[in-house]
Amino acid sequence: MHSSRIGSLSTLSRKQPGFPFGSLMPYALDGQGRPIFLVSTMAMHTQNLQADPRASLFVTEPGASGDPLGSSRVTLIGSVSRIPEPELEAARTVYLTRYPDSKYWVDFDDFSFYRMDVLDVYYVGGFGVMGWVAASDYSQAQSDPLVEHKSDIMQHMNADHKEALILLAKRFSGIEAQEAEMTSIDRLGFHLRLKTQDGVKGTRIAFLREVSDPAQAREVFVEMVQQARRG
Repeated sequence: MHSSRIGSLSTLSRKQPGFPFGSLMPYALDGQGRPIFLVSTMAMHTQNLQADPRASLFVTEPGASGDPLGSSRVTLIGSVSRIPEPELEAARTVYLTRYPDSKYWVDFDDFSFYRMDVLDVYYVGGFGVMGWVAASDYSQAQSDPLVEHKSDIMQHMNADHKEALILLAKRFSGIEAQEAEMTSIDRLGFHLRLKTQDGVKGTRIAFLREVSDPAQAREVFVEMVQQARRG
């Protein structure tokens, strides 16, 4: 949620009761991870929310390459309502920091700030990696320290260290693979998509220890590859 900027907001249609209505939706996050929206009263999704605040926001991993089903995505479920006056200034600051160009229309009479109070979260990390996340856990979470660097790390590993990834899959996951691609990385480990004799498989490999920056990630990778080569 931190690394992305745009999602698909599904509201309940007023025109066709009971049917979901999807809209492209930029968002910012407050300190509890609640999405903040700047919406027009003329927009269909705003009219839908005024009639029924229940909604979901679907967000995909930015810059993901290859098979989109192998990339991470998340669905937030909750109620979306207009932000009360005492909290407007803080929401405005958060949103304009994320979208500076919004200053040109933020004060238009028909635009208002809305916020989703998250009820539940469903996360998919790639092939075979999925599950519900409690809203309380989500609200207390912090963005991963590697999130701003993950694209560069994955690009480097997939371009220059394909054989090493195959070795890591065998040593730490027990999977023999002909090809390996890193699809995600965080402070605790990384995900691989593997081509094997039995088809495509996904696996997550934990780091030997938690890392807090790219330099530490590189050190741990080197240690793990050395272990893999020793068998």
